[in-house]
Amino acid sequence: MIKLFIKNRKDQKISVIVEQNPNQKGLAFVMHGLGGFKEQPHIATFAEAFFEKGVTVVRFDTTNTLGESDGSYENATITSYYEDLEDVIKWASTQAWYQEPFALSGHSLGGVSTALYAENYPKKVLALAPISSVISGQLIYDTEPKERVAEWNKTGWKISPSASKPGVMKKLNWHQFVDDSRKYNLLPRADKLTMPVLLIVGSKDGGTPERHQKMLFERLPGQKELHVIEGAPHTFRDPKHLAEIKGTFLQWLDTIKT
Repeated sequence: MIKLFIKNRKDQKISVIVEQNPNQKGLAFVMHGLGGFKEQPHIATFAEAFFEKGVTVVRFDTTNTLGESDGSYENATITSYYEDLEDVIKWASTQAWYQEPFALSGHSLGGVSTALYAENYPKKVLALAPISSVISGQLIYDTEPKERVAEWNKTGWKISPSASKPGVMKKLNWHQFVDDSRKYNLLPRADKLTMPVLLIVGSKDGGTPERHQKMLFERLPGQKELHVIEGAPHTFRDPKHLAEIKGTFLQWLDTIKT
């Protein structure tokens, strides 16, 4: 495993982990969600599944999150996440281990970012696994409790404790995040996602629930799977849920023709 720092288009530092497979059979990029980081257990689980199938895996901390990259969480947007993904892939394309088409997987905001990339560059993407994915910015807004939205609209900030980094408070510029998110919707161009697609969601996910995932699933034109992890919330931490996810990934990867 190699850890290094690269620069994005804004000259900000991005922390990247490359797990190069000695007998490389493919390449995958794995992306965390809002306020997440590359070492979270579920992100590591996605990466482990790819690596066990002979795939070289790239994980990274976006800017504006709680990882090792530059930026401030308050400025996180789908745009900043998506642009960082583009920039990491562009950097990777200069490396000896780079190959196309590659696989993409991301959680939540990372899910929508990887799916947007696949819609924009379908020929570069061998397979796609957006997990607990945001489907559209409007759906994010509609799913939030009304009384909390009223408070966030009034103060301009969405403030919440981080479950992944206890003791850390996450303070998000709510208006900026919502205005940016409303630009994005995976559904109108879902027909571009002709590659094999794996969707996974927890049955107790309140933010990107199963009904949202079904909206995307129904529009996917190619090989597709939707798995619901019983009892799991939006972010997977329970070892039992992680084991189920890994098994699902491994079985799915066996169905992909390289």
